[in-house]
Amino acid sequence: MHQSTVPTAALAGRYTIERELGRGGMATVYLAADLKHDRRVALKILHPELANGLGPDRFLREIRLAARLTHPHILSLFDSGEANGILYYVMPYVEGESLRQRLKQEKVLSIGETVRIGCAVAAALDYAHQHGVVHRDIKPDNIMIHQGEAMVTDFGIAKALARSGDDTLTETGLLVGTPTYMSPEQAAGEAQLDGRSDIYSLGCVLYEMLTGRKPFEGPTAMAVLAKQITEDPLPLQATREDVPEQLQAVVVRAMAKEPGDRFATAADLGRALGDASLRAASISPTPKTPRAISSIAVLPFINMSADPENEYFADGMAEEIINALTKLEGLRVTARSSAFSFKGKGQAGREVGRRLGVGAVLEGSVRRSGTRIRVTTELINVADGYHLWSERYDRELIDVFAIQDEISRSIVDILKVKLLGPRDEPLVQRPTDDLEAYTTYLKGRYFWNRRTPEALRKSISLFREAQARDPGYALAYAGEADAYNVLGWWSDLPPVVAFPAARSAAARAVELDPGLAEAYASQAFARLYYEWDWPKAEADFQRSIALNPKYSIARQWYSQHLISSGRSEEASAQIRLAAELDPLSLIIQTTVSLIAYYAGHFEDAVTNAKRIIENDPNFGISHRILGRALLQLGQYDEGIAELEKAVALSAFSTMLTAEVAQGHARAGNRAAALAHLADLRRRAVEGYVSAYDMAGIHVGLDDRTSALDALEQACAERSSHMIFLQVDPVFRELRGEPRFEAVLARVGAPR
Repeated sequence: MHQSTVPTAALAGRYTIERELGRGGMATVYLAADLKHDRRVALKILHPELANGLGPDRFLREIRLAARLTHPHILSLFDSGEANGILYYVMPYVEGESLRQRLKQEKVLSIGETVRIGCAVAAALDYAHQHGVVHRDIKPDNIMIHQGEAMVTDFGIAKALARSGDDTLTETGLLVGTPTYMSPEQAAGEAQLDGRSDIYSLGCVLYEMLTGRKPFEGPTAMAVLAKQITEDPLPLQATREDVPEQLQAVVVRAMAKEPGDRFATAADLGRALGDASLRAASISPTPKTPRAISSIAVLPFINMSADPENEYFADGMAEEIINALTKLEGLRVTARSSAFSFKGKGQAGREVGRRLGVGAVLEGSVRRSGTRIRVTTELINVADGYHLWSERYDRELIDVFAIQDEISRSIVDILKVKLLGPRDEPLVQRPTDDLEAYTTYLKGRYFWNRRTPEALRKSISLFREAQARDPGYALAYAGEADAYNVLGWWSDLPPVVAFPAARSAAARAVELDPGLAEAYASQAFARLYYEWDWPKAEADFQRSIALNPKYSIARQWYSQHLISSGRSEEASAQIRLAAELDPLSLIIQTTVSLIAYYAGHFEDAVTNAKRIIENDPNFGISHRILGRALLQLGQYDEGIAELEKAVALSAFSTMLTAEVAQGHARAGNRAAALAHLADLRRRAVEGYVSAYDMAGIHVGLDDRTSALDALEQACAERSSHMIFLQVDPVFRELRGEPRFEAVLARVGAPR
């Protein structure tokens, strides 16, 4: 029997335990207060008979892999540790119930509910499997139902137990996993399991949801395990006649005894579930949405115009609807960069919805001809493929804002989303009365999203053209500020040119529209990176987030403010929130690595950067962070190689070239470092090269005087990266030097 003593003393100072929530075969779960972050969490403490025989280092190393999983249908791992012999891990506390509790109440779930939960769990498993994590203990107890969405818990825990103490577990008679849901190969004791083992377990869960009974039962755990290996379950239709044949075939295949006979991937299982449900629904005269949908992705609208240049207008239509929906309470909306990451890849909307972990997707197309536009839209239930709503609008171009509002309001009505304001208040506000200014602004954002120096300069000219047509157009000023901020951050323009222009445009946007979240974030960025005014920048970031908590860019930039101030845990929390809002954004995921780098967690920075590169090898900034972290770990050749890839892939080359030189200097390749240094000095004659970047080369060459000279110059020129000076490991050898401390004081970062 498990001990029930509450371990309050061991965790004093970190967590305050409020009450026990439940207990399972591996751990007791408590509702606790996280004192450091002022939040409620689920604190899970391993039972003593497990903890006593496990190696804490190996256990914590294994479950740390699960902490890197970020997916809408995965309940993330906040923390883990060892305290006075107690092994624990911490997850978010979510209001809701487990699938086990749901089954106790309802016994049998509807076809639609079963498919919806199954698709969500399959999406979570597919994501984890792609990142090398097999769950090993999929069961109703480890599936939470939160706000109508299924979320999988305890990723990595079973594997951690298996890796940490096989002998101890065997001696105590405990099994790693749950016999009722174990795959035959896991039941047979095979150590090397792949994702197909989880697929089998999910098949068992599907069986139970549909029939109200477990596929295999017996008087002992060993009897159940023997049945898993040798017997087939009773056919679904023998227990429940309304189960469609196609759905029964999916469950049978998922539960095949041989792994090779199952679905190859969890994504394949999810697709088959959806297709089986869709085929069954096609013969039903009155299909019903199984449950309220609380998440949506607005996919980029297809440009059907004769002129391909109108693509910017189609993109803009989708973006405006995204912006409107993010302001609604209770609706999770995938951010633009994640939704648009599938653009042009030919994937069906339902598949994209599964990848994004949402309940519905909005697809559309735009045809523009002269002053007329035709917009067609379809809202699709990801779980079952039902078309919840569709509409076609043939209007004059001047009606574009009304169309956007009507689409947004239809989504509100179909999904039964709660409105915060009066029902007759437009969801899409008319930002300008000048239609030409609006279309010019959309074109500016189209170029801004490309993020190259040429595209950014083009966007500035377009934003200014929109301002000229309508001097009161706040978004056009916010767009200009964003473009100058990015150029200043990447050292393409001298800070004294880029940031005052950004600050001026952002201030004008705030003046014109004090409720515009984008304007405050833009203003905060310039205040931080150029004015070095941490308090005012923080106030602006917080104001932006208060105005639009789902604005992921504000949270991303705020995380950089926090890490520059040495507030690493707060920075990590903000960038995690940004990643939840925009899970497929490469720049946000790279910022996760950047935060880890500046916090001194170089191995974490490397792991995360490598994961991003696996998904997109051509994203140069991830190679940059990977290279910098490898240098700090002393892996000079590998680090230099990654930085050289970043130079080849990025249009912002002077900073990256300087970092290649830093790598050579630290590796002892003095000639190569000096050659790069000379090249950068030549380039500085014609354009801007940050003295901050040059200082790093001199540190690597062990030339402290030149390094300090360069940092003083960087301070005078207001180099944007100076805000990271106190946390940048490149300059740790200079800490304590009087001249270095004087520069730090001039920068004024909170310490």
